[in-house]
Amino acid sequence: MKKTFKLIDLDCANCAAKMENAIKKLPGVTGASVSFMAQKMTIEADDLEAVMPEVVKCCRKVEPDCQIVL
Repeated sequence: MKKTFKLIDLDCANCAAKMENAIKKLPGVTGASVSFMAQKMTIEADDLEAVMPEVVKCCRKVEPDCQIVL
């Protein structure tokens, strides 16, 4: 399953790259893309609901002010 989420307050492209790399390493995630310019994140996973709490944790570690519109 693939889904795109809107991001609020993602401050830099470097943070977007760090978030993308961290999300790709999570178990169950088959693909991830984080775009600083579009302020969007696309996640591909077998069970999206199961991995989203971990995705949110990864994003908060890199960019504490960034919010994911679920």
